Amino acid sequence: MKILRLGTRGSQLALYQARLVAKKIKSAGGPDCQIVIIRTSGDQLQERPLSEVGGKGLFVKEIEDALLRADIDLAVHSSKDMSAVLPDGLDIGAVLRRVDPADVAVLPAGKHKGRITIEALAKTVGRSGRIGTGSARRIAQLAPLFPGAVFHNVRGNVETRLRKLDAGEYDVLVLAAAGLHRLGYGSRISTRLPVKSCIPSPGQGIIAVEVRRNDKGVRNAVRRINDADTAAALQAERALVVALGGGCQMPLGGLATHVGTAALKLQAVVASPEGHGAVRAWKVLPKTQAARLGRDVGTALLAAGAADILRA
Repeated sequence: MKILRLGTRGSQLALYQARLVAKKIKSAGGPDCQIVIIRTSGDQLQERPLSEVGGKGLFVKEIEDALLRADIDLAVHSSKDMSAVLPDGLDIGAVLRRVDPADVAVLPAGKHKGRITIEALAKTVGRSGRIGTGSARRIAQLAPLFPGAVFHNVRGNVETRLRKLDAGEYDVLVLAAAGLHRLGYGSRISTRLPVKSCIPSPGQGIIAVEVRRNDKGVRNAVRRINDADTAAALQAERALVVALGGGCQMPLGGLATHVGTAALKLQAVVASPEGHGAVRAWKVLPKTQAARLGRDVGTALLAAGAADILRA
């Protein structure tokens, strides 16, 4: 097969993910990949909160357009940035094995040594602390844990966010563990936020490879690197998002984890961004019923009052 043109954003994290996919395709007996950097709307609108400019889907739109035009042969994304319903003609052809999906808190450099508990973090931040995150999901879940704290929108790549934190713009930063570990910043993690306190974004920690549905050659090349367990978890989490309306900026957390070798447990939350309440649900089903699992948990959330929170 010819050299594959692999589309990606240009951030360090995106390039790390793209190179990892290219390496795995080659190691699995596939062709070489040429990395094509595509600047997205999300990269250009760095000053405004994502919730005001269209959500995380802005990080993939131009790349998907290039894929549909056949300017590239495949695209690599952080799966949490992808729309719940893909453009007609595109599919997720493969996913890599998931790394730590949790959210983590990072204190300024020199603020502490080693990990601390979430209780100690709350004391360190204080009642008027400045927490850097623009995520509606994170704000909704963390507001009750940090009463009085002020949440500040923070954009930019991982390095930019850490630089702002260390310069004193925030007292603590909330990020995804996966990005920090992939870029070698795992030692900066102060606290791993427990799932019971902050359920991560659907798809967090998963690298996805998007392909054209009718391109059999590329589909066959990327299928070799697919991790079936991770694919089942992502299918459940994406079905959950669809069941709740599919919005990129919903205050929704959802995480599917494996129970034994044959089942999946999906736990999810829809929380009020003002911290006034949350609705939670979970269910276990065979992993062969991943899509149904996502739909069932979404239905349970709606029945328990999630629809009122989402309307508000």
